[in-house]
Amino acid sequence: MKQDLCDWRGLDALAARLVEQAERVGQPLDPFRFLTLTDDEAAQQRNARRWARRFETARQQPRPAVARDRIALGYLSADLQHHATAHLMAQLFELHDRRRFSVTAYSLGADDGSAERRRLLRAFDRFVDCAGLPAEAVARRIAEEETDILIDLKGYTRDAAPRVLAARPAPVQVQWIGFPGTLGASFVDYLLADRLVLPDPARGFYDERVVRLPGSYQVNDRRRPRPRTAPPRAAFGLPEGGPVAACFNNPNKLTPKVFALWMRLLAAVGDATLWLLCDRAEGRANLRAAAEGHGIDGRRLVFATKLPLEAHLARYRHVDLFLDTLPYNAHTTASDALWMGCPLVTRIGDSFAGRVAASLLAAVGLERYVTRTPEAYEAVARRLLQSPEERTAVREHLARNPESLPLFDTPRTTAAVERAYETMWARALAGLAPQSFDL
Repeated sequence: MKQDLCDWRGLDALAARLVEQAERVGQPLDPFRFLTLTDDEAAQQRNARRWARRFETARQQPRPAVARDRIALGYLSADLQHHATAHLMAQLFELHDRRRFSVTAYSLGADDGSAERRRLLRAFDRFVDCAGLPAEAVARRIAEEETDILIDLKGYTRDAAPRVLAARPAPVQVQWIGFPGTLGASFVDYLLADRLVLPDPARGFYDERVVRLPGSYQVNDRRRPRPRTAPPRAAFGLPEGGPVAACFNNPNKLTPKVFALWMRLLAAVGDATLWLLCDRAEGRANLRAAAEGHGIDGRRLVFATKLPLEAHLARYRHVDLFLDTLPYNAHTTASDALWMGCPLVTRIGDSFAGRVAASLLAAVGLERYVTRTPEAYEAVARRLLQSPEERTAVREHLARNPESLPLFDTPRTTAAVERAYETMWARALAGLAPQSFDL
């Protein structure tokens, strides 16, 4: 709760104590929250393993793989609605080669009536509404329908269904997109990643077999809107002049160290504004008070609220620089920024969650904005805020045939994912154990 409200009083000590207690007592913390407390991948793995044990009541044997005309894919998620996961993946579902694959959604979330939900209903061959069903019933349905490869898009995030995976309803089980870390579980065979988010030295911290895609692991929907105009700056509470630095990450990704660096940027660039996503009045008050504590007028912070997708993307037209966070990077919000032609600076971290923005920047040819130290991050961000010419060059690069950039080449990513699925399935048919491989 302190993270959600940006109440950082004693937060570093509290985070260290929670991590230490989880290690010493062996009582795991929520793995998704744990990723924001430490980027120690060994500690993340130990925590995830302890968390997974509560679902592994009895070791289930996978259903045998049986050859058929098409591989039956099942996507398991509670986010097949107006949600970041759906915004990234909708076109992949549509593009799957129906000559080689049948594609079923097992939806755990309520129908929100959104345009995204309606599109997803059309994107799958079958859309099975499992909202409200117990895990045992969902797993039984998946098994009875002879799903060959079950792809979980939740991991340990909110409304996840690890009990479904623990029942081993499919011969091959994969986790992707939703959870940037290991599940530490025997019931997941593979994790889809790439060479930047999961480099060779990190492999030992993942219990899944690692499949690394070419380019970025993150698929994107290049059919999503790219608004050309936005309401005037005043409509968002932004001043008429000066560069706008923004971070639309959830407030729980903000840390005192990152915020202090941002305040140094505002001190160095006197006419700059910082635009942050924060819906709650208490969080806004805490952030303004923190700014004042660094000698920065709290009025130089402007706050955004969550918006429908097109309106959210449109506001990037007023953002001069997207500032990333650490230890947990921007993920969908980073690809949103790049899709809208917005410059982005990141510092690469020591865990999957902290290496995502580096993967995205590399996949659009902007590796030069991946930094490795706080000092380098600050220097690059300050230079960009002070250089309209450099920002324009970045925007022109991203606007020049953006669909040819690997990050936004959805057919290319879909084809790579399909090759991965076929390789996994061939091993299962041959009776071979899952194995890591690169594409």
